[in-house]
Amino acid sequence: MNYDLDKYGLSKEELFARVDHSSLESEKITAPRYSYWHSVFRVFFKKKINIIILVLLGIILLMTYGYPLLVEYDRYTNLLSSAAKHLSPSKALKEMGMNIHWILGSGASGQSTFDALWTGARISVSLAFVCALINMTVGVVIGALWGFSKKFDTFMMALYNIIGNIPYVLLISVLVMLFTPSFWTMVFALTVTGWLTIAYFIRTQVIIIRDREYNLASKCLGTSIFRIALKNILPFMTSVIVTLAATEIPSYISYEVFLAYIGMGLSDMSLGRLIYEAEGAMLTPGWGFEFWSPVAVASIITIVLYVVGQNLGDASDPRTHM
Repeated sequence: MNYDLDKYGLSKEELFARVDHSSLESEKITAPRYSYWHSVFRVFFKKKINIIILVLLGIILLMTYGYPLLVEYDRYTNLLSSAAKHLSPSKALKEMGMNIHWILGSGASGQSTFDALWTGARISVSLAFVCALINMTVGVVIGALWGFSKKFDTFMMALYNIIGNIPYVLLISVLVMLFTPSFWTMVFALTVTGWLTIAYFIRTQVIIIRDREYNLASKCLGTSIFRIALKNILPFMTSVIVTLAATEIPSYISYEVFLAYIGMGLSDMSLGRLIYEAEGAMLTPGWGFEFWSPVAVASIITIVLYVVGQNLGDASDPRTHM
């Protein structure tokens, strides 16, 4: 067979140069590139419903944190005006003018229900995120050590059996009553023992995988328990942790709303406080928006956070990346 070497612009030696085989280089060429978090988001965004829910969550968070920065909320602006109190949306727009502030009517002090709604949502959502961050961090770390150390397990099981039998809502209520109701008092009440249940759940998951071969090999090589727990076990449980966080964040909003509804919540204008103060309004014709607006927003935030967390937890499972 004759080759036109001038066509390729190469000499005979260059055209037929021997290529050495390298098994390492061939692995780099043939092995598929894999990025864990790239695969997580690829699976997550594959479902169109996740995109819709994520957009809805983005809008809610934008209104929750952006709107109060643009609008200064004053609860007692129309306190002395009897004509501005307890107005339905139609009456409020007629009395106050066509303005976004009055599309949900006014409250007992003549304040804008719409403005109060997003100011309260910011407090409730911030409380949920702070409590979830503290409880998840402490619970995951303690749970990993709890499941890997038998000496630590004896102490923690005794602690869990004592505290775990105390109703959580009752414990929170007592702690709130002992201190002045405030944002950080509520954070303390929800986190002082809130991490314990999370830690017990993580401990159970760790026990399932702690005696696998690679963990035993690491232990024989002298790797500390703390490093094995953080490097070998916790990354394996990413999907479990994400799913657990998905249920924790909405639950703290529910706790805040419940405590405020029974008169033991925050003194600030949170979602729970709005519902508590507007309880009587739902029985009065035309005043229902005072009560149902914060109820609807609290429900939507809770459901959206839960669905996003659950679907993200499913996408975090490596078995879905195949």
